[in-house]
Amino acid sequence: MSEPSTHYTTFSIEREYPVTLAKVYAAWSQAEAKSRWFAGPSDQWTIVKREFDFRVGGRERVVGKFKIGKVSDFNCLYWDIVPEKRIVYSYEMYVDGKRISVSQATVEFKPKGKGTLLIFTEQVVHLDGYPTPQDREQGTRGLLDRLGESLSTS
Repeated sequence: MSEPSTHYTTFSIEREYPVTLAKVYAAWSQAEAKSRWFAGPSDQWTIVKREFDFRVGGRERVVGKFKIGKVSDFNCLYWDIVPEKRIVYSYEMYVDGKRISVSQATVEFKPKGKGTLLIFTEQVVHLDGYPTPQDREQGTRGLLDRLGESLSTS
C-alpha cells in the first residue's frame, strides 16, 4: 500500500461566450441544460446516475462508467448561489469508489459586450497521487468547451 499524500493546486479559467448571461447561467442551473454538457467524453463514457438539486444546501451527483470499466463519481454540495452572478460549490471526485480529490469551485458570470464572461476558479486537494493537477484543469477546460458547444446549439 502506498503512503497517503496530498497535493494542492488552484487554477482559474476565463471563457467568453457570445450569448446572454441568462443563457450561460441557465446552462449551470437547469438540469436539462447542464446534462447536455456536464458529462464525461461521449465516445468513452456512459452515464449511470444523475441527480440535480440546484439550491443552497442542494446536491448534485453524476456517476458514469468509462469503456475501460472505471467508474467516476462527482458528488457536489452547493454553498452559495447568487442568480446570474455566482455559484460556489464543493465536491468530491471518486474513481472506482476511491476518493481522489476534494475541491471548492466558484463560477462567476459577468456581462461582456453582448455576451458573457465566465470565470471558473477551483481550489483542489489531490489525494494519494491521483489525479495530477494538469488532469483536473485539462478536464475542466474540456467541460467548458462542451458548455460553449451546447450554448451554440441550444
